[in-house]
Amino acid sequence: MGDKKILCVGLVCLDIINVLDKYPEEDTDSRCLSQRWQRGGNASNSCTVLALLGAPCAFLGSLAPGPVADFIVGDFTKRGVDISTVAWQQEGETPCACCVVCTASGSRTVVLSDMNLPDVTATDFSKVDLTQYSWIHWEGRNAEEQVKMIQQVALFNRSLPQQQRITISVEIEKTMEPLYQLFPYGDIVFISKDVAMHFGFHSAASALQELYHRVKKGAVLICAWAEKGADALGPDGVVVHSDAFSPEVLVDTLGAGDTFNASVIYCLSHGGSLQEALMFGCQVAGRKCGVHGYDGIVEQKK
Repeated sequence: MGDKKILCVGLVCLDIINVLDKYPEEDTDSRCLSQRWQRGGNASNSCTVLALLGAPCAFLGSLAPGPVADFIVGDFTKRGVDISTVAWQQEGETPCACCVVCTASGSRTVVLSDMNLPDVTATDFSKVDLTQYSWIHWEGRNAEEQVKMIQQVALFNRSLPQQQRITISVEIEKTMEPLYQLFPYGDIVFISKDVAMHFGFHSAASALQELYHRVKKGAVLICAWAEKGADALGPDGVVVHSDAFSPEVLVDTLGAGDTFNASVIYCLSHGGSLQEALMFGCQVAGRKCGVHGYDGIVEQKK
């Protein structure tokens, strides 16, 4: 990799996180145990984890000028994430998510306001200097535009020897039909438990085996399944599994999937095997579930 960066493309938002001892009943007043502002969004969270792991990384997403964006920019800067590629929009508002984290169960409930800020387009992406990156990860959002972005990278890669090409990964988390067009475009494709269950599967292994035909030749398909760990399937046809690494006390699962994705990307980008990457992803995601936020999740990093 040298000094080349990992670029994550997708959402950044403000998370207003309320921690409660039990989930509130409807139409009642409750006091929270604590409240904090935190930079959120799948791609943004993955940048946080990559930075904590020591990987040079950058974020590409939309922001609208204002106090929320000021907070987000400050936090990116504090984490050492490059935001020179951010697409500043002249209309819309930076998204905000209200999150309830329940200490009794470790559950997280998210309500996102994300209605009027334009997503990054292929035109925005065309301004990115691809020579700076060794890996680009897309959080599935406006898939038609993202396919055009990936095609730009594929064209760029054709002029390079195999070992210098940018690795492409995509995350298909939401059960939205337009996102499924991303399946054949990633060298690494992450699918969520929700997507697997939407297709009628009740385990990660069965989902991978039945959905693998959707990815391109030579790709790796990965599915994390919460407390049951994660599975991966590559071109050799062998399903690789890692058990989950649950914390002693389940504290905060918000961003656990983003942590898993980033940790897998980190390990693979540093030459780890698929088995090593899957286990590392589960280990770091497990540690994340045992703390509020992200600080402290890499204390035991190998």
